[in-house]
Amino acid sequence: MLDQPQFGRRLRRLRVARGLSQADVVGDGMSTGHLSRLESGERRPTERIVAYLAQRLGVDVPVLTGPSDGRSLTEVLAAVASAPPGTDGTAMLRRAVEEDPGEEPAARWHALWLLSGAAGRDGDHELERTRLRELLTLSRELNAPDLRVRSLARYARCTRALGDLRAAEPAAREALSVARAEGLCVADTLAALLELISVETELGRWEAASRHVDELERDLLPRSSAGQAAEALWTAAVVGSRKGDDAAALARLETALGLIDDGQDLALWVRLRMAAAAAAVRMSPPRVAAAERWLTEAASVLGQVGTPAQRQELHALQAHLAFAQGRLEHAGALSRAVLSEEDLRLPYGDRVRLSVLDNRLAILDGRVEEGVAALQRLAAQATRSGNVDLAAHVWQALATTLAAGVHSPGPAPCPARPARTGGPRAVSLHESRTGGANGPSDMGGKP
Repeated sequence: MLDQPQFGRRLRRLRVARGLSQADVVGDGMSTGHLSRLESGERRPTERIVAYLAQRLGVDVPVLTGPSDGRSLTEVLAAVASAPPGTDGTAMLRRAVEEDPGEEPAARWHALWLLSGAAGRDGDHELERTRLRELLTLSRELNAPDLRVRSLARYARCTRALGDLRAAEPAAREALSVARAEGLCVADTLAALLELISVETELGRWEAASRHVDELERDLLPRSSAGQAAEALWTAAVVGSRKGDDAAALARLETALGLIDDGQDLALWVRLRMAAAAAAVRMSPPRVAAAERWLTEAASVLGQVGTPAQRQELHALQAHLAFAQGRLEHAGALSRAVLSEEDLRLPYGDRVRLSVLDNRLAILDGRVEEGVAALQRLAAQATRSGNVDLAAHVWQALATTLAAGVHSPGPAPCPARPARTGGPRAVSLHESRTGGANGPSDMGGKP
């Protein structure tokens, strides 16, 4: 067991990192005064107390009591940064953060930034949000506007993926306000503006999103790097498609993809193709040839080096593409395979859209009452969350599918301009059909 004050420092860091107050942690098992004295190092913990606190924090006992390797957080950051390519230093960095006494807030911010990014790439947006909450606190303590803007922009993006638009919108607005007030670089201002546009689009505020697109194309795009310009053009394409200008949207997507080759930034190259394919398959009518080409290019890379979350997104997109192509059996097999995965990493909006697809297939297969009821629940849930774009997609999919099921035996046309991201916690496929998980919790999410 760690001696004090090391134990107390680790205990406090674990609690703060999870966004918990002392009252949240103690429950009925101890007083907040006792916990305060443990965290300050005034009292030594007993084995029973350690076991209780570990349970309350949701960690194993060794996380609280295991030995430290003796290196500072700055030293661990240096080791991670200088490690050979392909080396995963996430576990080492996570342990260093847990043991960090908090004497180097800038180093801690850097470590949490790396850890939040790793969680986001893995599709674990709940963990990412936990990391980002502390990042926001640290950036204010450091009085560093650039770090604050980056934390806020990433927090907005993360909470969008979780479907929490009520948290995403003020974070994006604050990020943009600080970036402008402090005269920050184009990259920071652009990142904040793109997040705000994405939130406005999901909230159904297309005119506001369009005004911000005009601003970014007039003021920021000419001064952006190739990667930044590609993301900006993709975002502008989505807004244009929502307003009905699919031809211009497709041209923007083609331009965006042409700015990055796989030798420059392979990760961005893949993300842009996935996002572009998602946008293309949701146009009215779907741009099937373009979506198929971009998905094929992305699949050639993700089959070898993709993360589980990326492969789930790819298979979900392939299901939507198969549906648009009229290959209904293949679309159903793909959607069921993804939705039945035990560790489903798709963000909320992607799960909803895939459940929508599955229930559209149920209606076309003759299970009308089952599919209609599930789609109505999904639409109502999106409406309660304020995600107008996603709710409109669900209702339109329901109406289109019912019309197709009544008037023709063939596949239903793909719905026009469905949502890109957002909504509350995704109901599972089983829940959407049985009515469970009615409360709240991007295929085509921001690349």
